[in-house]
Amino acid sequence: MEKLIEKIIWQSRLMIFLAVVSGIISALILVLMGTYDVFIVVKESFHLIGDEDFYKEFHRDAITHIIGAIDSFLIATVLLIFGIGLYELFINKIDLAEQETKSSKILVIHNLDQLKEKIAKVILMVLIVTFFKYAVNFKYVEILDLLYLSIGIFLIALSIYFTHKK
Repeated sequence: MEKLIEKIIWQSRLMIFLAVVSGIISALILVLMGTYDVFIVVKESFHLIGDEDFYKEFHRDAITHIIGAIDSFLIATVLLIFGIGLYELFINKIDLAEQETKSSKILVIHNLDQLKEKIAKVILMVLIVTFFKYAVNFKYVEILDLLYLSIGIFLIALSIYFTHKK
């Protein structure tokens, strides 16, 4: 009876496969959304020829769409790293990732601390891009608004410094 219970408990780790598949599908959806944002910018850029009034509005919208695309791609990266990391930690090692010589080993994860570290770095980048997106679209009316912006930039620089400091 004990062996059967232990086998069931051990095999229960395979339910994580649903999280792996969901993470990878979510990453694919976000990549498609980011690609669509870039497609919108490319499509709208054809209207620029000969229309100066359109340029100012296009410039603001294009920056918003491109930053949104970067945000989508970074979140997709988090989900991909998360999915692959869960697979390697709970289900099975990915032999192809270990043997790959053409690409970096960013997706090779051997323990939970490596997974947390890699996800944390990408999440930090997502937060930086999100801050940038809001900073670009914010209307700076008072000098205090610029002070808040500079404090935000300082805190981002500080977080990057502490992230890279060993």
